[in-house]
Amino acid sequence: MLSLKLPRLLSINQVPKGYREQGILFGYRPPRSSAADCLLSVFQMTNETLNIWTHFVPAWYFVWTLVGRLQGPGGQEDPHAWPLLAYLLTCCIYPLASSCAHTFSTMSTRTRHICYFFDYAALSMYSLGSALAYSAYIFPAEWVNSTFHHCYVPIAVFNTVISTSLSCYSRFLEVERPRFSKASRMLAFVYPYLFDSIPLFYRFYLCAVESCTEAAILVHYKHTVFAFLTCFIFASHLPERLAPGHFDYIGHSHQVFHVCGIISTHFQMEAIMMDMAERHGRLLPTSLLPSSLQTLGSMGICVAVSLAVIGLCSMSLRFMPEPLQR
Repeated sequence: MLSLKLPRLLSINQVPKGYREQGILFGYRPPRSSAADCLLSVFQMTNETLNIWTHFVPAWYFVWTLVGRLQGPGGQEDPHAWPLLAYLLTCCIYPLASSCAHTFSTMSTRTRHICYFFDYAALSMYSLGSALAYSAYIFPAEWVNSTFHHCYVPIAVFNTVISTSLSCYSRFLEVERPRFSKASRMLAFVYPYLFDSIPLFYRFYLCAVESCTEAAILVHYKHTVFAFLTCFIFASHLPERLAPGHFDYIGHSHQVFHVCGIISTHFQMEAIMMDMAERHGRLLPTSLLPSSLQTLGSMGICVAVSLAVIGLCSMSLRFMPEPLQR
């Protein structure tokens, strides 16, 4: 262990174009690092270090929450709990996938793309997990058992497939058309979020028009504010865009994006649990809840299709030339 050396860091002009981040001038890891170098870099201050830890640590908080629900009263035996458990599982997976992607993304260009393919697929699955929980616990009373309610989860499954496909495809445009690639990736995740939130936005509207006494609404407001803040930070590249080189290691937009995203997920989880406790058995009788088979079926379909998309995109990477390192 004493003979191991930390990877040498590079400047923006020393890495290929696909590795460069706007406003980040220093702290890049070598683009052809070994797996051991990538793991060592987790304990070295690079421009990716906090990207890794800001998702790795919260992932275990969500794992702890999921285990607590599984071991709590009812657990998986409670028919009302299956959508929540599926949602919590996706909350565990997406930050872990992101942390792994940031850790091993400098092994090679192809490995970098594949790592982020899995990252995007995990985010898309999180969108589906949110839709399953929303369908079971947060739908307005007058929408329960409506046509939209019955179509809500199938549409969310379709959105998940489209989100994974579009976000993975956007990586092929990253070097030649970076702005279009970024816009495609944002659309891939913003659209499913907006669709999933339609029942929640309607509840916000009702609370604005009528008196609202539901405690969960305030927490939903907090989740929504942080969700839009997350999107804004991802799109704006602030603050490093205003002061290139000053936020290379601490405080750049992707770190803030991670933190805001995790806080948003935390408030979303708390609000869903509050709605579940307050509305348990009142809005959705067991006959209208997604069964364990339906929940696992929806998740299974999306996992299978996402893996197929990742496999197809990974095979297509063979036709992309490996950029030369200066």
